[in-house]
Amino acid sequence: MAAEKVFLIGMMGSGKSFWTSKIAKWIKAGGYDLDDLIVMMEEKTITEIFEEDGEAYFRKAETKILKWFSEKKKFVLATGGGTPCFQANIDWMKKEGVVIWLDESIEVLVERLSSQKEHRPLIANLSNEELSNFLQNKILERTPFYQQAHYRLTGDQITESALKKIVQKHGS
Repeated sequence: MAAEKVFLIGMMGSGKSFWTSKIAKWIKAGGYDLDDLIVMMEEKTITEIFEEDGEAYFRKAETKILKWFSEKKKFVLATGGGTPCFQANIDWMKKEGVVIWLDESIEVLVERLSSQKEHRPLIANLSNEELSNFLQNKILERTPFYQQAHYRLTGDQITESALKKIVQKHGS
């Protein structure tokens, strides 16, 4: 038996969406991306929400949609990079299911994100050097929240077998 409720946390570009779909297949559950759900519910892009309504509004919407998952029995959810850092979301996720921090290096994040900047409001106008500095600052800010996860996988540890082991260990 596998974990019923899996939350993936970590910085943008850490592979949360990629692994969500894989884990969802393994445990035969729905795989969701919190940012995609926010876009669908708000009928605006994340960039538009940040520009038109501000980050505080976005964080409220994010938490509201996150909490809807208390109704679901089985799922894998890729959270936004900041999700664990606001409104006690990390505590809520830990009570609801298993939380896994995908902790990739700055170099890997910059490499992955450099081609996706226009879709990500926080980094849209940054050079790769500025992106690297931005990510270092964000990681420092978010680590106290991220390190509360049940598991932390770094770089080479982020593998199919490691994730399968964690998910199977938390079966009910």
